Amino acid sequence: MVCPCGLLTRQEEPVPLKSISVTLSICEFVAGVSATLNYENEEKVPLEAFFVFPMDEDSAVYSFEAMVDGKKIMAELQDKMKAHSDYEDAISQGHQAFLLEEDKCSRDVFCCNVGNLQPGSKAELTLKYVQELPLEADGALRYVLPAILNPRYELSGWPEDSCLKMKTPVVPLEDLPYTLSMVATISSQHGIQNIQCNCPLSLIEYLGDDKTSAQITLADGHKFDRDVELLIYYSEVHTPSVAVEMGKPTTKPDCLMGDPCAMVSFYPNIPEAQPPITRGEFVFLMDRSGSMQCPMSKQNKSQLRIEAAKETLTLLLKSLPMGCYFNVYGFGSRYEAFFPRSVRYTQLTMEQALRRVKLMRADLGGTEILAPLKNIYSGHSIRGHPLQLFVFTDGEVIDTFSVIDEVQSNSLRHRCFSFGIGEGASTSLIKGIARVAGGTSEFITGNDRMQSKALRALKRSLQPLVEDVCLSWDLPRDLSANVLSPEQTVIFRGQRLIVYAQLTGMMPFSHSPPCSQVLSPDQGHGLQADSSER
Repeated sequence: MVCPCGLLTRQEEPVPLKSISVTLSICEFVAGVSATLNYENEEKVPLEAFFVFPMDEDSAVYSFEAMVDGKKIMAELQDKMKAHSDYEDAISQGHQAFLLEEDKCSRDVFCCNVGNLQPGSKAELTLKYVQELPLEADGALRYVLPAILNPRYELSGWPEDSCLKMKTPVVPLEDLPYTLSMVATISSQHGIQNIQCNCPLSLIEYLGDDKTSAQITLADGHKFDRDVELLIYYSEVHTPSVAVEMGKPTTKPDCLMGDPCAMVSFYPNIPEAQPPITRGEFVFLMDRSGSMQCPMSKQNKSQLRIEAAKETLTLLLKSLPMGCYFNVYGFGSRYEAFFPRSVRYTQLTMEQALRRVKLMRADLGGTEILAPLKNIYSGHSIRGHPLQLFVFTDGEVIDTFSVIDEVQSNSLRHRCFSFGIGEGASTSLIKGIARVAGGTSEFITGNDRMQSKALRALKRSLQPLVEDVCLSWDLPRDLSANVLSPEQTVIFRGQRLIVYAQLTGMMPFSHSPPCSQVLSPDQGHGLQADSSER
């Protein structure tokens, strides 16, 4: 079953969305996003409305508020069961109520129950969240505002209360009833070298002689027919940096929001190993479900996802080191492999595999990835050739957590490198399986950077890890740091490491590090998070 998302009533009818306004603030490697959505009940009866929207796996919502007919409602953090109970009570009494929650089946989908909208009522929803931004192969920082959340393939027997089960209308591009406006402010203490966007901009203004900040504005009339993608190039991207955000004065000390927080960014320029590793068992898992027959984006003449995946796979097969082992799986509702077991990589076996890649079609039904994963993991390891798994998928699978758990349970014997194919690919799935298995993830939305991304992933699989990474703090006597980030002890060449820490004690501003910024809690940057407004 295909289950898109959208703005819906209980009867799964669309509620008119009038406009979307986005304010973006990027500080170093973190973005703060404020998105405002305006819509109106044009019916003659009250409506209980829902809005299902996409968010990156590395995002965290910290504020949600609604303005309905001049009345402002702010969300607060509650126990999940109590929040559901309070919401149902308010709705049954005919009151406005709003419920925002993460979907229980995927971390990159959030569902907002907007509540009762009276006839003619206008509602303005404002959602604020923060996210870490990924790096491209050429060192560019990448921000994407997704136009849609792709439909997900639903397994039989999946929970009835997943918000992914909602439907949404499909309308021609020229009939889209809303437009998007976006203003972005970008700042880096080391200077901004260049900013690129895949959509027309009406303004790019660099501020200051050293170009440490810039402001851009999306051109008027953008129909949000495709993802909005920004590529940001910093002048000294490999220089370590520290950003400190002060605590809120009105908050009690010794709590999360009362003390300053620090974001420490490392992007080391690690030299390439010479010579690279030439051993390994490389298994490629290719999504051949029906959704891979869809275009990469809504733009005219956009390449099909299956064709983009085949091109990427062909490039990787031609680039494998001689003497390694490899195999290729295709999966959908069922799966099949090129060879009964992995074979040694020779000119002959490579040519055999390339001929079969050319014949690949998106003809295997739904996106059920667990079965081929279990088959791959059940095979015997090849002595001296560690398993390197490469996954190509548009992520249209609803059992995200089960897939991640399966990969994680086998993480000690392999690394996983994942490729999200097409706009709207599930960041929860793509990033999740790479993260738990010590690999990296890439997203391919067009031909422009496909080759560099594919080769970067392969190079990382052929490079040894930099292990035993540790961070020590040289702080004044009256100041201590409590690290909030999960421990990361390994790093790949070309990979960035971000560490968050809470600072307690006396903050000596005169001893700030030379590569640091101090932010106020009202600047809206990535370290801001007010638990009272979630």
